[in-house]
Amino acid sequence: MMPLSELGERICILGPSNSGKSTLADAIARKVDLQAVHLDQLHHLPHTNWVPRPASEFLALHDEAIAGERWVIDGNYSIHFPQRFLRATGIIVLDVSTLTSLFR
Repeated sequence: MMPLSELGERICILGPSNSGKSTLADAIARKVDLQAVHLDQLHHLPHTNWVPRPASEFLALHDEAIAGERWVIDGNYSIHFPQRFLRATGIIVLDVSTLTSLFR
């Protein structure tokens, strides 16, 4: 097991739906004083039933979030992996079975 400190100050958390990405991001943020960024919150318009933002608006919010120096970010949105991975100092991939995700 790798110590959390080895992941650095910009951590990406990836994994399937309901695998615990947001919960883990919040826990890491509290433990090592990082800003938690939840991509689902950036991708969807607030106070709606999961209505997505325009792609350009989401990209701007995404890029603004990763420009910071200290963050833990959860979510996939693979189209934006390249720029996110260039800024990340560590990546966590949650390998959770489909059955576990469905149970949650």
